[in-house]
Amino acid sequence: MLKTNHTEVAVIGGGIIGSAIAYYLAKDKRKVALFEERKIGSRSTSAAAGMLGAHSEYKEFQHVYSFARSSQLLYKELYHELKEQTGMDFEMKKGGLLQLAFTSEEREERNSLMQLPAVEWLTREEAKRKVPHLTDQIIGASFLKEDVHVTPAIASNSFSKGALLLGAEIYEFTKVFSVVNEYSHYKVNITQGSFTADQVVIASGVWSNYFFQQTGLMNAIIPVKGECIAVLNDQLPLVHSIFHDQHYIVPRNNNELIVGATKRWDDWNEEPTLEGIEMVIKKAKEMLPSIQGMRWLRSWAGLRPQTFDGFPFIGEHPEQKGLYFAAGHQRNGILLAPGTGKMIANLISGNPVNSEWVEAFKIDRLPSAVSIGRG
Repeated sequence: MLKTNHTEVAVIGGGIIGSAIAYYLAKDKRKVALFEERKIGSRSTSAAAGMLGAHSEYKEFQHVYSFARSSQLLYKELYHELKEQTGMDFEMKKGGLLQLAFTSEEREERNSLMQLPAVEWLTREEAKRKVPHLTDQIIGASFLKEDVHVTPAIASNSFSKGALLLGAEIYEFTKVFSVVNEYSHYKVNITQGSFTADQVVIASGVWSNYFFQQTGLMNAIIPVKGECIAVLNDQLPLVHSIFHDQHYIVPRNNNELIVGATKRWDDWNEEPTLEGIEMVIKKAKEMLPSIQGMRWLRSWAGLRPQTFDGFPFIGEHPEQKGLYFAAGHQRNGILLAPGTGKMIANLISGNPVNSEWVEAFKIDRLPSAVSIGRG
């Protein structure tokens, strides 16, 4: 049952993006209500590996690298801040990431990346000293020292619990059916009835399409299905994540290895397929041959929200003041959650926001020469 009939800001979507937005708004002393159709941190958030890949994703995000990097750095302060406030540890695992190179062409493609201070080139021998069981087929690896990772569902729940402790109201298993502009406020119709809000933020991943259409926008977010597996690593020490061609092996604190992921365009089915799992296993064995002897645990799939240019939509509706969107983060939702939360909170509060970010992520932008494609 609703505790209130009116709130300053309603946030629709309780994945890591919506949870981070609620947290930063609550920190700004805004009265916030967060609505999630399922459980906080479920669906796409819980399906993610949790990599904070500001550098592994540099090719796609170099035009707004400052945004990705600033969001990555926010996790350092948030880790201690949220742990102290909530008692929750979202398991920011250090060790960095080895981005493998199998050819000299792959090495050359990273010339601009290699100029960044948090990146170092490793020869094959140096890479294998860090991960002795790596394949012999690589020529080397980029060592991305600060591309660490977190456990996404815990991080999302840390944000939402932090928001709750700061006065926000959290409603799980609450579906939002419509958002109606009534000029002085918004009427939000939900499972239990309706309430009003001064501002509304849509942060529902691929399901934000419903609200784009409802509010007269032509924007479209395409689901890119990613299939993953988990295996039990009781055989070898692994402190670094391994990455190549958007496939990864990520070690968790509980001795699990998270292995992914496929890219299936415009696939709304949230269940993994045998073909997809076979593809994931094949790529994992190419990177770390000894993984084939590890014990199988489970498989799953998630829907990454992809925009036409790969950049998320973050900003205010061009015609309806007070209505904001924060969706379309593709495979970088975990990385960009704090930056997105802080940006939305600043936009609502009227605080300064980097003009390049505002332009790159605006809701009514059109395809242009500056495009990062499908990624």
